[in-house]
Parts: sequence; structure tokens; C-alpha cells
Amino acid sequence: MAAHAQEFTGLARVDAARSGVTDLRAGAELRLGLSQPVPFRAFTLDNPRRLVLDFSVVAWQGFDAAGFDRSVAISDIRVGTISAGWSRMVAALDAPMKVASAELRTTGAAELVVALEEVSAEQFAASAGAPPSDNFTLPEPAELVAPRARPGGERPVVVVLDPGHGGIDPGAERGEAVEADLMLQFARELREALLRAGGFEVVLTRDADVFVPLEMRLSVARSAQADVFLSLHADALAEGRASGATIYTLAGEATDIASEKLAERHDRAELLAGVDLSQQDDAVAKLLMDLARADTWPRTDRLADALVEGLRSNVGDLHKRPRQSAAFSVLKAPDVPSVLIELGFMSSERDLANLQSPEWRARAARGIRDALRVWAKEDAAEGELLRQ
Repeated sequence: MAAHAQEFTGLARVDAARSGVTDLRAGAELRLGLSQPVPFRAFTLDNPRRLVLDFSVVAWQGFDAAGFDRSVAISDIRVGTISAGWSRMVAALDAPMKVASAELRTTGAAELVVALEEVSAEQFAASAGAPPSDNFTLPEPAELVAPRARPGGERPVVVVLDPGHGGIDPGAERGEAVEADLMLQFARELREALLRAGGFEVVLTRDADVFVPLEMRLSVARSAQADVFLSLHADALAEGRASGATIYTLAGEATDIASEKLAERHDRAELLAGVDLSQQDDAVAKLLMDLARADTWPRTDRLADALVEGLRSNVGDLHKRPRQSAAFSVLKAPDVPSVLIELGFMSSERDLANLQSPEWRARAARGIRDALRVWAKEDAAEGELLRQ
């Protein structure tokens, strides 16, 4: 069941004293005290089971998920921006429960009350899914277009920069440092460096603190007819120690256990952000891989090698194994050379200091710029040879 409220406008704030989740005999009740009424929708998603609440718009500053959730029916809560004009709460459900009712009370202080009722797993699966909404829309995924000729001559190199995470998915966090913010800042600085150098067109998958679903990130690259797709990240390790930048390319199997776990964490962000993956399966991924043109793989390898050399020349020490591979879903655009750049580890004090240093970021941007110049020149020459 999906529920919708009467439409209002404005930015609402959460009143913690009037908000919380409590268990009922056969379900749970979620109450959210708001400073004013706002449009909302409530629905559930399966695999894993989640309750999703979308608002236009709620400001989550100062929201305390631990203090808000006092139930056993809900095991985890995330909040954040999901797209322009919409914010989201995602609650992990420990048992199958449907939205029995969802009411935005406007008599007196505004309050959203969502009643959850336990149902069978079969009933939950049948009712789960995001409802259609005229007020909540994302751009349609772009169709796969015929690739252009390789860059060369007067045509600029089209670079799509993908600052990882954003909005409801902050990525790694260390103290006040947030991966999503750091990567957006670096993407903007790298864009400026490339545009100043000339010979590049640059497109960002996001230019604000919003969550962009994986499919839309790939869609941006296709729509732009990108020559290169660079996904920017900065991981943090819960165990062990690692430091330095790493360049990842796509592979069916990871080069090591750490790379495999990293790819799993990146892809898990889709679920934590409340993305409905029920219509996607391995057959779709396999089809995309089968569509990949035969020359994309060696071009990607040359791009990764150039990035390693460019970064090493400009920032010095990289990870002890700077070239690695893993099954990153964000790298599965079939006809665009795509790499994921882990600029460093936020769990490393040195790397975190580098990521927060304008001087270090400028050197890293120069390294990537130089690498793209070298790669584009070699790629154009290779393409010319293939046409002869």
C-alpha cells in the first residue's frame, strides 16, 4: 500500500520531542513531528524489506536516528536528500509489515503518523514497490546511442565525472569529513582544471548534495556520449590499514577480498537509499556486458595505466597496488571506458589530510588532467590505425 498526503509547500523541520517509532502488538507506529505540513508519500520495498517516506521537503539537520527509533521492528534508519526538491527517510524492517495507514495531521502542530501492520512475506512482496507519482519523478534513463568516433582533431574529449554518494548516502565519514562532500568538491575542482586546460567537455553526474541512483549515473554518461567516465571515491576501512590512491577497472572477479568487499559496499548504497531493485536481475547485467564493444576493455586498461602514472607523477605515493579490479556496478556502461578512482582512504590520517588540502587536490587534478591528455592522444592514434 502506498499513501499520499494533501499537498502543501515549504521546508519543514523535525521536532524531536514529538517524533519517534514505537512497537505495537502486531506492528509499529512512526510519528514525525513537523514544523509545518509538506507533501509526502509512504511505501515499502522488498529485498531487503524497507519502509520509505518521501517528503517535499524536510530538513534533516540535527536529526538523531538513534533517539528517534525506539522500536525492535525497525533496525536502521537513514535520512537525507534523494533528488531536487525531495528528501527521504528509509527504515529497515525486521519483519514484513505493510503501511496500514499514513496520515498527515494538520490540526494543531503538523504530525505525520504512519501505522505499520504485520503481514505474511507473500503479502508484503505483493504490495511492495514505489508508486507512480506526478510529483516525484526522475529523468528517464537514456537510450544506448551509437558511439561517436574516438576523440581526435578538433573534437573535445567528453569527460563525465561521477562524485560518489550524496544526499541520503553520505559514504564514508570520519569526524566532520564526509566522503560525498569531499568528492563533490574535488569533482568541481577537477572540472575547472580540465576546462582551463582546453580540449575537454565536462559533465557531472551530480552538482549538489543529492542522491543519484546508479542507473541515472550511467544514463548521464550515455546522454553525454561520454568518451570517459570517472567515478570518484574515498573509502574508509573498518579493519586493517591502507593508504594511497587506487585505480579500479571492472572485472567479474575482484583482484582480492578487500576489493570485493569495497565493491559490495558501494553497491549496497542503492539499497540503503531506498532504490527499488526488484525489476533488475543478473540477466540485465549480463546483457549489458554482452553488448560491450570488443575494443572498450583495452581502452579502459590504457586509461587506468595513464591515470596511475599521472597521479604518481603529481602526488607521489599511491596505494601499494595502484591498479586493481572489482565488480563495481557503476563501471558497467558497455561502450564507455570507465574507471573508479579511490583518491585515498579516509581511515588514514595522511590521506584524510590530503583530501582536505586544496594544494594536494590541485596536484591530483593536474595528474588526472595529464593522464587524460596522454590517453586521449594515444586513443585517437589507435583509432586511426584501426580505421586504416
